[in-house]
Amino acid sequence: MKLSSEKELEDLRNEIISGRDPNKLCIAVCGGTGCHAGGCSNVAQEIRTELDSKNLADKVDIRITGCHGFCERGPIVIVYPEGIFYQKVIPRDIKEIIASTIENGKIIDRLLYHDPVSGEKKIRVEDITFYQKQNRLILENNTRVDPAQIKDYLAINGYSALAKVLGKMTPEIVIDMVKSSGLRGRGGGGFPTGRKWESTRIAEGDVKYVICNADEGDPGAFMDRSILEGNPHSVLEGMIIGAYAIGSNEGHIYVRNEYPLAVSNISTAIKQAREFGILGDDILGSGFGFDVKVNRGGGAFVCGESTALMASLEGKPGEPRAKYIHTSEKGLWDKPSNLNNVETWANVPMIINKGSKWYSGIGTESSKGTKVFSLVGKINNTGLVEVSMGMTLREIIFDIGGGIPGGKSFKAVQTGGPSGGCIPESLIDMAVDYDRLMEAGSMMGSGGMIVMDEETCMVDLAKYFTNFLQEESCGKCVPCREGLRRMGDILKDITEGKGSMEDILLIEDLAGMLKDASLCGLGMTASNPVMSTLKYFKDEYLAHIIDHRCPAGVCRELITYGIDADNCTGCGMCKKNCPPGAISGERKETHVLDTGKCIKCGICYDVCKFKAVRKE
Repeated sequence: MKLSSEKELEDLRNEIISGRDPNKLCIAVCGGTGCHAGGCSNVAQEIRTELDSKNLADKVDIRITGCHGFCERGPIVIVYPEGIFYQKVIPRDIKEIIASTIENGKIIDRLLYHDPVSGEKKIRVEDITFYQKQNRLILENNTRVDPAQIKDYLAINGYSALAKVLGKMTPEIVIDMVKSSGLRGRGGGGFPTGRKWESTRIAEGDVKYVICNADEGDPGAFMDRSILEGNPHSVLEGMIIGAYAIGSNEGHIYVRNEYPLAVSNISTAIKQAREFGILGDDILGSGFGFDVKVNRGGGAFVCGESTALMASLEGKPGEPRAKYIHTSEKGLWDKPSNLNNVETWANVPMIINKGSKWYSGIGTESSKGTKVFSLVGKINNTGLVEVSMGMTLREIIFDIGGGIPGGKSFKAVQTGGPSGGCIPESLIDMAVDYDRLMEAGSMMGSGGMIVMDEETCMVDLAKYFTNFLQEESCGKCVPCREGLRRMGDILKDITEGKGSMEDILLIEDLAGMLKDASLCGLGMTASNPVMSTLKYFKDEYLAHIIDHRCPAGVCRELITYGIDADNCTGCGMCKKNCPPGAISGERKETHVLDTGKCIKCGICYDVCKFKAVRKE
């Protein structure tokens, strides 16, 4: 069905909506990557089988949606229209769900979410604190549409912003609207989106490219993946609008190779959009033509950087170049190119439909709209969260994230990916936006948020991210290649008790060199994890250097294990599990650990239920 006008699009939309009963029972199964790992495909198949066996297939819809965000509780099943939220569902639960909830309207208590603070059972999605505190503008439709069905997207007003742009707006008006909305790039740098579009539009050249960066390589980050998996048409619609504004007829989506579901869903969306006349020549009879290709990433973290990404698209090694010439002037194949990430493109249709004034009314003075974060690490509610810019870290970590597991205390949160910084507990009431994070020595990045508790060693953490960036550096420029290697060596020495006070001065010198002399953003920001931990947790560095002690009990070479005779019950678990046989003792008698044989593996500490094994 190829649509040739805005009217035909609206007629089809009305036909789809009129053919759907909003009160009809529908079982929505989260089909994000996390829930796939938990077996959601088997859950969905069991639902189909059970509905067929009871002749309910015509009375109950089943919809495989994108990620619902609450990844800690997957696989998730929601029964509409009531919005009943069932968590950790497995195939053998389905018979009971169909028999009790679908056929008799009864709630299954054991599948409900139990609030860890109040202890209350929460029946509906809107009752759960994790969702209540969010402002889900981008993620809202992830629970409402099947990403493989374009008609689901049309039913929620999809492509209406595109029709409005092509039928009623000039490219200049579109750019002005995006500029006045205050939308900033969600990929890391936070550059004003409208200004970037304007630069590309006025650049010389008949051929221009629009690019979507979905090469999300930050450890623990999966925001772009989930948007591309769950609502790919929103990204496509944003890209087509951007292409019209810029004057581009060709687009590229550069997707991380490790995202097979995202690649599949966006490829399906592109195929459907072409069939409906939303991609290709003469879109909706407007005379404007645009098409998109999907490109799998080369597996390099540095390809998230714009010029390295474009080099990879050209079939070259993913190495960055100096930016004295902007990609808006000479980018892909030396043509003017506009690159935004997945989340940025997904914001555009909302701005067109609801207006720049509405959008700029959300967030802070310098950071507008919402931001999607992946909340991971030492946190009760792991998952994707979307909040208005300006929400405090405390609200995100404790109100939405549910706080720290096991009653342990919050220590720090790392934002902005491997090149971001660590923000301490003393700044937990800081508002989250681009400028506040930069002032604190961190950055927004693409939206990774890793929470740490009291048992995290900040020196070891800085070493981990430095080593990660060293391995991912393309090696093209000496400051990044050699500076990161040397910084990693110094941090390794400190965590092994071989550090000196001069090392801190050398780290500071290296950090300055990386920032000032590196070729691209990877090297320029690579010292953030080290410098932020040195700024806020210098006492831990001093403990490692002066006292040869790791306060968190993490750095292996600085730990000595022992057994507390007062707590040892002689259960034998430590002796049984000790690889080198360093523990001796008879059953029901106090055991003894030979430090000369101990390899400091920590197994005895982990298996002891009586807290008899101690770390010093």
